[in-house]
Amino acid sequence: MINLLKLSVGTEDVAGLEAWQSQRAAQTADGLPRHVTRMWPKREAEVLDGGSIYWVIKGSILCRQPIARLDEVTGADGVRRCAIVCEPGLIRTAPTLKKPFQGWRYLEPANAPRDLGAYRAEDDELPPALSRALAEIGVL
Repeated sequence: MINLLKLSVGTEDVAGLEAWQSQRAAQTADGLPRHVTRMWPKREAEVLDGGSIYWVIKGSILCRQPIARLDEVTGADGVRRCAIVCEPGLIRTAPTLKKPFQGWRYLEPANAPRDLGAYRAEDDELPPALSRALAEIGVL
């Protein structure tokens, strides 16, 4: 099993990612959230063997989603792309600082942050700056 790590560009917090995923354009025909990327994981079998996508928001890993499947999609430019289809719902993780990167990266299970529990919109969320500061000093 292997996980993926992905930046959620333009997202301010976990609620923002949830709102984006609820839009029709961010969903598959069966209503599951998806993220389309140019590169297909070479370690596909490992990703599909219980892997999750860990989302980096404002410089910290804040949540994850189990990956349901990988769908092939073709863009308007005729280029084959990979749609990472996720299970619905976000699972909050211990905030973990992460430097910016492009695309996605593999994340070994041993290096993945621990779960804090399922995210619910009514949950109080620490402000991103506070989460980052607490992670920097090792509190979170």
